[in-house]
Amino acid sequence: MFKNKLFMIIIAMLIVITLILVAFFTLWTVMDKNSQPSNPQEAAKASVSQVEGKRLTPAQVKAQTVFIENVLTNLAEKGRVVKASFAFTLDNKKSKEEFETIVFQVKSIVIQTLADMKAEQIQGSKGQEFLISTLMNKINELLVEGKVVSISLTDYYVE
Repeated sequence: MFKNKLFMIIIAMLIVITLILVAFFTLWTVMDKNSQPSNPQEAAKASVSQVEGKRLTPAQVKAQTVFIENVLTNLAEKGRVVKASFAFTLDNKKSKEEFETIVFQVKSIVIQTLADMKAEQIQGSKGQEFLISTLMNKINELLVEGKVVSISLTDYYVE
């Protein structure tokens, strides 16, 4: 059976093609993982990198900001509670309108994100930045019309 030269050439070609495909998909997977930042802060920066960097006037900021106030939820630690209020600034009026229609989903994301965190994770300015960048990544995945360009923590209390 293996004495036929044509058969041996076909088997060798199939093995070479298979090895090339395996190498291609391995490289593709590695390159794809490298293009996605693992740090939430870097991912948040990457998600808003396509947004035009023009400075907004205070009136425009007010017109493009949505407030979610008094979010109260348990933290991952037993007996720990957090109460927070947020101001979400969006990149345009269409995205603000879209955000307002899905505000219940945004509140759910905020509550779930806080419920998965411990008090130590969200304490201090670095902890608050971590929370804000995590929320920005999750919320920007929901939006079709635009992006959240900044989130301000307007009220914050951990008990």
